[in-house]
Amino acid sequence: MPISPLAKRDGGLFNAPVLNQQTLNRSVTYSGIGLHSGNRVTMTFLPAPPNTGIRFRRVDLEGKPEIEARVEHVSDTNRSTTIAKGNTKIHTVEHVLATFAGYGIDNAIVELDANEPPISDGSSREFCKLIQDAGIAPQDERREVYKVTELIELQAGETMMTVLPYDGFKITCTSSDKGGRFTQFYSVDVSLKTWEKEIAHARTFCFFEEIEFLFKNGLIKGGGLENAVVIRDDAVLTTEPMRYPEEFVRHKILDIIGDLSLVGRPLQGHVIAIKPSHAANCELAKLVTAQMRKPLVAAQTFGPPPVVKKSAEQEKADLFQIMDEVGALDSVQIMKILPHRYPFLMLDRVIKIDGNKITGLKNVTINEPYFQGHFPGHPIMPGVLQLEAMAQLAGILMLRNAENAGQLAYFMAAEDVKWRKPVLPGDVLVIEVELTKVRGKLGKAKGVCKVRDEVVSEAGITFMLIAS
Repeated sequence: MPISPLAKRDGGLFNAPVLNQQTLNRSVTYSGIGLHSGNRVTMTFLPAPPNTGIRFRRVDLEGKPEIEARVEHVSDTNRSTTIAKGNTKIHTVEHVLATFAGYGIDNAIVELDANEPPISDGSSREFCKLIQDAGIAPQDERREVYKVTELIELQAGETMMTVLPYDGFKITCTSSDKGGRFTQFYSVDVSLKTWEKEIAHARTFCFFEEIEFLFKNGLIKGGGLENAVVIRDDAVLTTEPMRYPEEFVRHKILDIIGDLSLVGRPLQGHVIAIKPSHAANCELAKLVTAQMRKPLVAAQTFGPPPVVKKSAEQEKADLFQIMDEVGALDSVQIMKILPHRYPFLMLDRVIKIDGNKITGLKNVTINEPYFQGHFPGHPIMPGVLQLEAMAQLAGILMLRNAENAGQLAYFMAAEDVKWRKPVLPGDVLVIEVELTKVRGKLGKAKGVCKVRDEVVSEAGITFMLIAS
C-alpha cells in the first residue's frame, strides 16, 4: 500500500520529534452512511486554533452544539464509542479519532449533519485520504506529551489491559472471541508511517451469531459486507481479500488508538491488551487521565522535604480527579469550586456524579438565618433557596470539565417551577440535577428537590459560564 508524502516526515502524534501542535491546512468533506444509525451523513474536517483539541459539531441541531473528544464525555461503549454533552450525542467516533491521532492532528473541528460519522469501508482508509488531501499545518503552540510514569492495570472479565512506561507509543494486542476462535497477536510501535501502512486499513468485524442481537438492539443499521468483515464458523465473509494476515487484531489496535486519544494529549507508553473492548479502552483512558492529574512528586533530598503549597490550578486538578474517581465532594471541596459562602451556600455535600447527572444534599437546621423572618413561629425554607440549591449543583456539574475551570456559573432563568410541599427545620433536602443541554457557555438543566423521597420542588434552570 502506498505511503503518502506526509509519512515521509517523522512525526505522528506519538513521536517525540514533533514539538509543536498541528492542525489541518484546509477543510475537506466526505459523505456516507453511519454504521449503527444507518443515517446518511456528510462530514467535514476543519482546521482549528491551537489548544482547541478535537471537537465534534452537530450542524443539524439548533445552535450547532459541540462536544470535545474527551473521556469525561463518553456516554456509551456498546460496540462503539459514543460521546455526549446534554442531549447531544455522537456515535462511533473511534475511527475518526484514530486517524487524527495517527497523523498527529492536535486541533480540528469535525462537522456532522447527523449523529454518527460515515463508516466508509469499516477502516480509517477514507479518512486518511481526507487528511492527505487537506495537508497538515504546524502551529506555534508547543505540544504537551504525557509520559506514563508508573504501571497502570485494568482487568474486567477476560479483558486485561496494562500501560507501562515506554519511550514512544507501542501497542501489543491479542484478540479472540469467547470461544478462542481467530486468536491473533500483533505488536507495533505507533508512528505516522506504521499508522498509515500497518493499522489504518484494518476493517471492523463481527461474528455471524452476533448479528441478530445487534439488529434487535438497534445497532448496525448501516452495516454490510462493504463495511465490515463477518466471521461465520470457520469462514471469513468479505467482499475482498484480507488486507493484513492479522486484520482483526490490527483493527482492535486502531480502536485502542482512537479511544486512548480521548485523554486529550499524546501518550508515551506501552499498552498491552488482551481481548480489548471499547468499554475497557475508555476505562483505561480514565485511569491514564487520573494519573495525568496527580501532582508531581517532589524530588527527595537529604534533608526534610520542603512543604510545597499547591497552586489553585493543582487543587482544582485534584478535585477533578476526586469527582471522576469518587463522584462525591464534601463542603470544603465544594467551596473550592463554587464562590458561594455562608449564608448563601446551599449545598453541604455532593453524594453522586453519574455522567450528566449529579446528586447533592442540604441539611436544613433551625440555625439557618432565614428562619428568623420566614416565618416567626412557623419556619419554612424559602422556595427560591431550593431553586438556588439546584442552580449551584448544576454549576458544579458544568464546571466539572477541565476547560471550564476557574469560571463562574451565573443563574439566568427558571422555567416550570413548582413548589409542592414545605421544607422544615430538621429535613434533609436531596437535590437531583440532570444537565439536558449545553451550547457554548450556556447550559440547561432539570432539577428536583426531595425530602424523604417525596418531591418538594422542581424546575428547569438556565445558566451561563463567565470568566471569574
